[in-house]
Amino acid sequence: MSNPFRVGVLTGGGDCPGLNAVIRAVTKSLLSQCNAEVVGIREGFRGLIEGDTELLESPDVSGILTRGGTILGASNKANPFDYYASGGADVSARTLKTYERLNLDALVAIGGDGTMSIAHRLQKLGMNIVGVPKTIDNDLMGTDRTFGFDTAVHVATEAMDRIHTTAQSHHRVMIVETMGRYAGWIALHAGVASGADIILIPELPYNVDEVIRVCQEREEGGRQFTIISIAEGAKPEGGSFTVSQRVEESHDPLRLGGVGKALAEQIKPHIESEVRTTILGHMQRGGTPTAYDRTLSTAFGAHAAELVAEGTFGVMVARQEGRFTQIPLEEVADETRTVPRNAPLIAAGVAMDTSFGVTDLDVCMQDASIMP
Repeated sequence: MSNPFRVGVLTGGGDCPGLNAVIRAVTKSLLSQCNAEVVGIREGFRGLIEGDTELLESPDVSGILTRGGTILGASNKANPFDYYASGGADVSARTLKTYERLNLDALVAIGGDGTMSIAHRLQKLGMNIVGVPKTIDNDLMGTDRTFGFDTAVHVATEAMDRIHTTAQSHHRVMIVETMGRYAGWIALHAGVASGADIILIPELPYNVDEVIRVCQEREEGGRQFTIISIAEGAKPEGGSFTVSQRVEESHDPLRLGGVGKALAEQIKPHIESEVRTTILGHMQRGGTPTAYDRTLSTAFGAHAAELVAEGTFGVMVARQEGRFTQIPLEEVADETRTVPRNAPLIAAGVAMDTSFGVTDLDVCMQDASIMP
């Protein structure tokens, strides 16, 4: 009797709404379609390095569709090529041996750019890997959407809606700092959705004087409040990112944050209104995934299982122009999908008289009705 088909599944990087939906879809699809054994790998690549696993059956993934986080746990520090628990040593050979010892025929790696970069390197060592794009930042190349993004935008939008009312009541300038690292997708989408007056993103370094001018103009024109949506990776013209801390063992050692407070200090001397800053932080990562993220996660997971079953490896599942497909991991590894300067949503914001903190924004208005 031949050995059963065995597939590992792990969730790398930070937690994100929709992870459990993917785990559920991958597991249920492989169990029903291939009669496979599905091995849950705990805490991302740490579990693959250490051999920390659990067998997943259908009851183990029932009732988890609506849950945030991940039942398998996650880690954004367990890079097999720079393993924090071994003083930064390359333990990729050990990882490959664990993969072989577990008799895995394939691995489904769910994660963001760091996870996809690691998956690509492990694929070249001989592992059969299919990636699933996860990140609230929506910054992975090759896919129009990553799951987790819609939920993060929903949370950020609701927060800005609530801040809008208190800003009106107290005649304040309210700065709301979102996550997103080096891509401004969350700040842009939540800012437009909530009617923010100023949106500042990493892709468009802002002019502080222009931001002050808009605040002053609104104040003098009788609109005695201003809402500013700012991405944590936004930076002033000629300036650099605002770094809150360094975590050397992480895929990306820089932890961005605090740019909203820095901007507030620059604005305060020039206007009469109070200026307050709210940093949304990790609340954008948590909680129940939206219906859109649940369906996207389920479709991604089912497609990943299909690719595994047919023996298509070295790819990441993707959504492009409304259809599900896959792209080579090498096209995703070490790349960041940023907001293009001519993004239709920027054009829509400009049409609504939203400021992006720059004076020379030459927005291409073609296809402005199509949201990226």
